[in-house]
Amino acid sequence: MSKETFLKTLREKLSFLPQEDLEERLAFYGEMIDDRIEEGMTEEEAAAAIGTAEEIAEQVMSEIPLSKLVIKKMKPKRKLRTWEIVLLALGSPVWIPLLAAAAVVLICVYAVIWTIVICIYAVTVSFAGGAVLSVPGAVQYISRGNLPGAVFVLGAGIFLAGLSILMIFVSIWITKKAAKITSRLLLWIKSLFIRKENKES
Repeated sequence: MSKETFLKTLREKLSFLPQEDLEERLAFYGEMIDDRIEEGMTEEEAAAAIGTAEEIAEQVMSEIPLSKLVIKKMKPKRKLRTWEIVLLALGSPVWIPLLAAAAVVLICVYAVIWTIVICIYAVTVSFAGGAVLSVPGAVQYISRGNLPGAVFVLGAGIFLAGLSILMIFVSIWITKKAAKITSRLLLWIKSLFIRKENKES
């Protein structure tokens, strides 16, 4: 793929960006291709070495703040007519609460996911705390002459120590999954704006 074709494809894939950002990205990738050509690569090799336009678009979409996409989407492409402004004002008691409700639902989903992660870490800390406190508990039982109680408390402490080690691995795994889910959720929200943008263009 030539530099011109690559940049044209990239322009289409990054059409969701505000114009200023789009031109900045295209200039950046154009310079990257030029640098590689100066190093001795052909145009096709230089374009291929950067990656596909789809991969770049996905990376850019994950990096761009949602607020930029919303502002670009909400910004009218032409001056609104009087009757459109009146309709927006009259419909505001309906669409403003609906937008607010959608935003609150998404925030709640995000909060629930990370609350679960925090609870799992709290359980892990509780198990570790129980394991540590079993030692002074066992000493207290021994000082009272209750050897079976001390053995039981120490056994429970060892069991809790094992559980806390296991829970550390579970906590790390769940944290990674939660990060992936929330990242995909954000990408999905962004893609809604991009899809609408592509349909309109």
